[in-house]
Amino acid sequence: MSNILDFINTNRDQYVDELKHYLAIPSISALPQHAGDVRRCAEWTADEMRRIGLQNVRLIDTPGNPVVYGEWLGAPGAPTILFYGHYDVQPVDPVELWESPPFEATVREGEIYARGAADDKGQVFMHFKAVEAHLKQNGRLPVNMKFLIEGEEEVGSEHLDDFVRQHKDDLAADVVVISDSPMFDRGVPSICYGLRGLVYVQIDVRGTKSDLHSGSFGGAVANPAMALAQILAQMKDRGGRIKVPGFYDDVRPLGEAERAEFRKLPFHETRYRKELGAPKLFGERGYTTLERVWGRPTFEVNGLLAGFTGEGAKTVIPAVAMAKVSMRLVPNQEPDKTADLFEAYLKKITPRTVELKLTRMHGGRPWMTELDNPFVQAAGRAIERGFGQRPVFNREGGSIPVVSTFQQVLGLPSVLFGVGLPDENAHAPNEKLDLGNFHNGIIASAFLYEEIGQLATVTA
Repeated sequence: MSNILDFINTNRDQYVDELKHYLAIPSISALPQHAGDVRRCAEWTADEMRRIGLQNVRLIDTPGNPVVYGEWLGAPGAPTILFYGHYDVQPVDPVELWESPPFEATVREGEIYARGAADDKGQVFMHFKAVEAHLKQNGRLPVNMKFLIEGEEEVGSEHLDDFVRQHKDDLAADVVVISDSPMFDRGVPSICYGLRGLVYVQIDVRGTKSDLHSGSFGGAVANPAMALAQILAQMKDRGGRIKVPGFYDDVRPLGEAERAEFRKLPFHETRYRKELGAPKLFGERGYTTLERVWGRPTFEVNGLLAGFTGEGAKTVIPAVAMAKVSMRLVPNQEPDKTADLFEAYLKKITPRTVELKLTRMHGGRPWMTELDNPFVQAAGRAIERGFGQRPVFNREGGSIPVVSTFQQVLGLPSVLFGVGLPDENAHAPNEKLDLGNFHNGIIASAFLYEEIGQLATVTA
C-alpha cells in the first residue's frame, strides 16, 4: 500500500482543484430550471469515472434524472462492493447568507466551501480518487466494485427503488458502501450503524373559497390558520411525547447496553446547545439528547404558510393554511403504517368547520446493522488506518431510504463510511468539507477496499 499512499499524498492539492470543477455544476434536482445542469453533472460524473479507469460506464435514464453506473470486476474470487452516492445537491437559498458564491468553491482555513462539498459530491469524489490510486499504481483493485451514483437523492429518490428492482442482477454484490454521513465530531472518526426512517406529509386546511375581510367576516367563519395551529398543538404533549394513538406500538426500545455505550461517547451537551444557538434543549422526557436524536421517533413541523406575510398590515382571514410535517422513525416502525395512524388521528381532531387535505410526499424505512458484521469491522479498521485512531460507533438521526431498499431488494448489508462533520451546513448556506478529513477519507477508502478484499473467505 505504500505506493498508493505516496500517490495520494503527492496529488493532494490536485484533488482539491479537481473537486472544485465538480462542485461548480449547480445540479439542484429540486428546481426545474436546473434540469440541464443536473444532466451535465451526470455526464461529468460519468466522464470522471471513465478517466480513473472504471469500465462499462454509462448513463441510465429513469423517469427522472439519470443514474450513472460504472464498474471494475477484475478481481475474481474477491468480494464485490456496490458503492452508492448522489450527484444532485440542495437549493442554495437564502443565497445572501453565503460568504462566497455557492458554486465557486472557495478554500478558507482548511475547509472547502460550496454547495455539495459535504453532501455528497466531496464524499463521492474521495472514492473516485481512492480507486484511481489503486488502478494507476497497481493496475487493479483488491475488490470488485460497482458504482451507482444517482441524481434524485435530494428530492426523495423517487425513482430509485424501481431502478434497484429492475437492475437487481446488475447490482448484485456482497456489501453496499455509502459515504453520505458525518463523523461523530471533529477529530472523532466514526462508523454509523443505524439510521432513522421518514414519513413526510403536507397538510392543507381550507375554510372558505377565498380570503375574507377580518372585520366583515371575523366571528362568522373558522380561521384555517388558527385551526391548523390547534391541530398541530395536539400532536405532542408537554413532555415531548407524540400523541398519535398507536405511534409507539412498534418502536424497538433502546437497550440498556446501547444506552451505556452512548453515555461513553465524547458528547458535550452544553457545547451542543451553544453551537445550535438554542436557549434550552427540548425533547421526549426520559431520554438523553443522543438517545432522542438517534433512537427515538419524532414529529416535526417543517414549514407553515397562511394568510398575509408581507410587510405592513392586511386584515384578512386566510382561505387556506398549510403545514409540511415529518416523522422520523426508528427500527420496527413502518412508514405506511405510521402514515395511516397519523392520518386517522388528523381526521379525528380536525374541526368540521374546515376542510382537510393530506398529501403523502415521501418516506423511507429505518435501518440498523449489527456491529459484529465483518464488513462493519473491516470499515472500522480502514478508518483507523486512514485517520490514525479507532472510530466510535454511532447511529444517525437522518434518513437514507435507499439503505433499506438495498437490504430488502438486494439482501445486502451496508456500511456507512462518512467523513463529513456535524457542523458542515449540508442543507444550509456555507456548506463546507474539512480538507483534512477529505484527504484522510481518500486514504481510508483505499484501505477499505484492501480490508474488504481480505474477507473473501468470510463471504464465500
